[in-house]
Amino acid sequence: MSGLPIRILIADDHPVVRAGLRAVLETEPDFAIVAEAATAEEAVELAAAGGSDVVLMDLQFGRGMNGSQATAAITARPGAPRVLVVTTYDTDADTLPAIEAGATGYLLKDAPPEELAAAVRTAAAGRTTLAPAVADRLMNRLRAPHAALTRRETEVLSLVAEGLSNQGISARLQLTRATVKSHLAHVYAKLGVDSRTAAVAAALELGVIRR
Repeated sequence: MSGLPIRILIADDHPVVRAGLRAVLETEPDFAIVAEAATAEEAVELAAAGGSDVVLMDLQFGRGMNGSQATAAITARPGAPRVLVVTTYDTDADTLPAIEAGATGYLLKDAPPEELAAAVRTAAAGRTTLAPAVADRLMNRLRAPHAALTRRETEVLSLVAEGLSNQGISARLQLTRATVKSHLAHVYAKLGVDSRTAAVAAALELGVIRR
């Protein structure tokens, strides 16, 4: 160990959440909170400026870039800080894009303080920490890859859950309607259902999507 503190950038659009994370982390003698970001774009800028070792990244920021997009932008740079996602969401629709974007770890906001501190240290060391619910879901995907929805299938089903028609999904994702139908056919087969309503219900029960 170098004896230098782990420098942390907190990225969350809620001031109360940022204050809470700061209060918890500042009790650790080997941590230093060096910056806060209220938007994903600001987090990317601050991370690029240097001076941080770990970014605590929320996933939802309202308008603009989301946390997964910010994670991809941050980790694409050489010598980038590690990104530890800290969020309330644990569905496949949230976890998979974040992990694919390069997040080193994924933790839920209800994690106890000692677990958060341990995850920061693990991320700073370049190792992975996953919330138990997320780890379980990823393991299940590995055990039964034939039943796991792809990222695009998850996106399509999430829009079905929002009430969009095939035409609306086609416009939103810039896909042909035939492609949307094909994705839905694969979703039905994997989930063992035969309707949009049943697919949404099954996916919600499995934690694949969220309302």
